[in-house]
Amino acid sequence: MLRCVFLGCLLNILAFLIFNKQECQANEFTLPGDYKLGGIFNVHSASDVVVPKTPMALECYTQPFSMSAYQMFEVMRFAVEQINNSSAILPNVTLGYEIFDYCLKTRSFPSILDFISDNGRINVSAKHNKHNVIGLVGAYASSQSMSVAPLFMMDLIPMISYASSSYDLSNKWVYPSFLRTVPTNQDLIMVIIKLIQQFGWNWVAFISSDDAYSQNGLELFRSNIKDTSICLAFLYELNSMSNYSDILNKIDSLSINVIIVFTQELPAQEFIKTAISINIREKVWIAGDTWSMDEKLISYPGIEQIGTIFGVTATTLSLPGFDEFVYQTRLSDENDYCVNCMDGEKCNQVCEKCTSLNADDIINQNPTYSFSIQAAVYAYAYALHQALNCRNTSCDPPRNILPYELLDYLRKLSFTLQNQQIEFDQHGDPPASLAVVLWRPNKNPLFVMAATYESHPTIQFTLNSRAVPWSGNSTVPYSNCSIQCDSGFKKVQTSIHKCCFQCEKCTAQTYINTTADAYACAPCAEGYWSDEKSIICKKRIIVFLDLKDPLCMLFLVCAVAFIAISIGLIILFGINYNTPVVKSAGGNMCFLMLFCLVLANIGVFFYFGVPDPVNCALRNVFFIFFYTICLSCMGVRSFQIVCVFKMAAQFPDVYHWWMKNNGQWLCINVYSFIQLIACGIWLLTGRPKPYNDSTSFKDQTILTCDMGSMVTSTLAWSCLWFLSIVCFCFSYMGKDLPKSYNEAKSITFSLLVFYLGWIAYFTAYIVFRGAYIQLFNAVAQLSSSYGIIFSFYMPRAYIIIFQPKKNTQAYFQSSIQTYTQTISRM
Repeated sequence: MLRCVFLGCLLNILAFLIFNKQECQANEFTLPGDYKLGGIFNVHSASDVVVPKTPMALECYTQPFSMSAYQMFEVMRFAVEQINNSSAILPNVTLGYEIFDYCLKTRSFPSILDFISDNGRINVSAKHNKHNVIGLVGAYASSQSMSVAPLFMMDLIPMISYASSSYDLSNKWVYPSFLRTVPTNQDLIMVIIKLIQQFGWNWVAFISSDDAYSQNGLELFRSNIKDTSICLAFLYELNSMSNYSDILNKIDSLSINVIIVFTQELPAQEFIKTAISINIREKVWIAGDTWSMDEKLISYPGIEQIGTIFGVTATTLSLPGFDEFVYQTRLSDENDYCVNCMDGEKCNQVCEKCTSLNADDIINQNPTYSFSIQAAVYAYAYALHQALNCRNTSCDPPRNILPYELLDYLRKLSFTLQNQQIEFDQHGDPPASLAVVLWRPNKNPLFVMAATYESHPTIQFTLNSRAVPWSGNSTVPYSNCSIQCDSGFKKVQTSIHKCCFQCEKCTAQTYINTTADAYACAPCAEGYWSDEKSIICKKRIIVFLDLKDPLCMLFLVCAVAFIAISIGLIILFGINYNTPVVKSAGGNMCFLMLFCLVLANIGVFFYFGVPDPVNCALRNVFFIFFYTICLSCMGVRSFQIVCVFKMAAQFPDVYHWWMKNNGQWLCINVYSFIQLIACGIWLLTGRPKPYNDSTSFKDQTILTCDMGSMVTSTLAWSCLWFLSIVCFCFSYMGKDLPKSYNEAKSITFSLLVFYLGWIAYFTAYIVFRGAYIQLFNAVAQLSSSYGIIFSFYMPRAYIIIFQPKKNTQAYFQSSIQTYTQTISRM
């Protein structure tokens, strides 16, 4: 009887132990279900492990325990329980899990092989392999995900990482079935860059570590700052041999006050602790997402002395019901025997300390990745919801869902979880929702949100200026290689770093556009101008001789009046053609002179309006040619009078030849032909063209005409000026002739007006600039013609109209006789 009682007790004890072992596995690392998810978490973390002599898996429970990783482990279990307890997503279908402690990526492959096997077997020749899990939640670090991904990518088994942010994992050619619920390094780096730009810093240090996550972050940072003003003044990759004190002293000696620490959690902790120990002060530290909300480090003594710490993290959300779930698992009697589960069939599903942990310690861990883990589990659940055609109360019976089928549903997912949109882009990345938290040691709360970053639907970075410690009138920490240039100054680079520079002002007619290129002054475009030190160019005022201008209108009245007077004189002299006054004026020649004067001043009308090639060509050529003919007539008249009264007696043969061969018309024709050839050459080889004068005035563009070819224009003008000098000499020689025949005085006076008018024009051309210089040119032409009209024609017109007694043959003969008697007495 005693033996039976003993045997019964022994069987009860064995049954109790077996029962609790199974329950332990179900509650902690394994949960049966219609579909199983795989999960890997760094519940224990191995580092500097000695490589064994023979291949063997590492027993993770022998390594240091990580409370934060265990909290993530519990979040996955909580999310699965939420889904199983809800009938909204997978009614009548249960979700299970197989979770492994993943402490070292090079020694934990038995766990990974268990995921992709079918009850311990992998049939590599099968067309469609069966696997123990439908997908994986994990891994944590980017390097871990890259290590295990190839085994999952072969059969397109979905992987949804909750923390791997390396942008390399977005390459779908290499990682076709990899997705994630955490923002990528690209988003993290963009937040860091925008934070730096927000405060005007450009002299920064970047500290990374020897892992895929950090190296990818450094690569993205360097590529994204190429088109910014930020300079990477110092960079270092931490490893086990690094001397943290030397690195920090080097940073301090370079006057770098902004330090980006984009490393894994452990190197970051050691680096910051070293900064505290060597008394580094007044720096700005920017933490990557791995340690952005490290509650242990923020409580480390002296952390407040090293300066301001910003952390970039995924937007943290509380998980409703998670606290109750943790308390429930801690209070369960079944979990007290988890320590006895070391003899389980599978490696790395053992946690000696888990059941003895305090619930509050678990709950108070860094929640950075909690929502990402929950979103990953819910993504699988919603994908199954679509694959099984789930309705309100039921789903299709469980069936074998091929990995690529589930992957296709995952890629097309779009659902809302805690008011957050969960979906994946073509790279398997989610919309980024990030926050910049400010560390506040010894205060409550320890972390406050200083900025937010959203990439959906558009990129938006919002700074909470009231949260930063230097808001208001406080001075922002300085971390620049050079002081920023004042407005209107360009940067002249003085070293290999583009943010080390001197300032040099932009000269007139250039401007600086700092958003486009702060290192070069750009020239103003055609039609624009600027002063020195300008940041914009202003549009030039277009100036030309406008018909609406009062001075131009006055000139035109004078020009029209001249033509009217000339026509009136032609009529008056035509009516009195046979009178002595008209004959003494040259007879037919005086009509030719009046006609040429009218044509010479037609050119003045081409000075007004916007210049074009025709206007420019005809402005001066009309005057030069026809005024030359007029001067030719005046010249031969002067010569002829002098010849009659002074040279006929001394050179009778010359006089007879002149009169016999009609020498006056011959001279006029020859010289007019020479001038015609000169003007023709000018127009054909180098005629004046429109010219925009932008040099005379900085804010004006004067529309004018150039002079064309200097050689041909000088030739045409020289003929005119030479003729005027010859004419002036002959007219001056006849200044004491009889008054009735004294044309020489009139011609002399008209030539003096001609000289004075053009001297005034050339003086104004040299001294002044502006559109009115063209008007002075026209005035010089018109005044030259008016000089002839008033000095040569108006006195004769006055005699014809008001003194007809002097317009008789007897009066002219008495004047000649008086002159002859005077000469004979001398």
